[in-house]
Amino acid sequence: MSSAAVPQEEIPVSGPVPQIVRDSVTGLALAAATANIIMQLSRLPVGHGVAESKVESGRLDKHPVKRGRTTLSYVAVAMLGTDAERALMRREVNRSHQQVRSGPGDPVAYNAFDRDLQLWVAACLYLGTEQIYELLHGELDPETIEVLYQHGARFGTTLQVPQDMWPADRAAFEAYWNASVALVRTDETTRSFLLDLTDLKFLPAPLAQLGGPVNRFVTTGFLPQEFRDELGLPWSARSQAHFDRYIRLTARLNRALPPLIRAFPFNAYLWDFRRRVRAGRPIT
Repeated sequence: MSSAAVPQEEIPVSGPVPQIVRDSVTGLALAAATANIIMQLSRLPVGHGVAESKVESGRLDKHPVKRGRTTLSYVAVAMLGTDAERALMRREVNRSHQQVRSGPGDPVAYNAFDRDLQLWVAACLYLGTEQIYELLHGELDPETIEVLYQHGARFGTTLQVPQDMWPADRAAFEAYWNASVALVRTDETTRSFLLDLTDLKFLPAPLAQLGGPVNRFVTTGFLPQEFRDELGLPWSARSQAHFDRYIRLTARLNRALPPLIRAFPFNAYLWDFRRRVRAGRPIT
């Protein structure tokens, strides 16, 4: 499949980035990164597409630094970039996605250009953004949350998701999410892959032994209960109390940080993306 064969929606014209969106882009959100990946990959086609990816250079379990740069650059460009920058990011992602599709004998059919699956991934990214914002800043009022939500469509439209596929408002998104969670399922392949990510087993052994238990705890705390159940991750009232204490400390730290530091590393990845574009270097 060539990129030319993939239907291309126009990148919707967007205005200035709202302040609520800028405030939602915080480096402390990286603590929830593994949880968000688990959510995305808990649909079998997405999970198999990533776990069995033929794009060796982009595999998180093989090249975590490069994969991290690509993913965080995508988030930064989707949320903060210009329309032209988002169109460029889409072309580069399309190029990588060309190889991500199942073969005739594979047990699960998948294709990285499947718009329904891309909508699911975008929905997970948006929900994670909203969740982190409210944990760090408190509950949003309906008008403000709608501003954040409408901007969150860019997680999908920077891929192949047309604007009219993004649920019309936050209430419609809630209905979409509840229906989609019913489709969450893992199998031996994807469950093993996701638990290894949770325990940081893709890192050198000393780092995995040191950081794995902490990452498992924080990741489990950020996951909705349906995903914990699917992976068999135990969670108790005591666990929740410890997690709530961790969130309170994190929120205080976030308020104390200067805006430039608070937005790191997303601001750095956006700068790096623009530098790579100017220099004609690969951006994914």
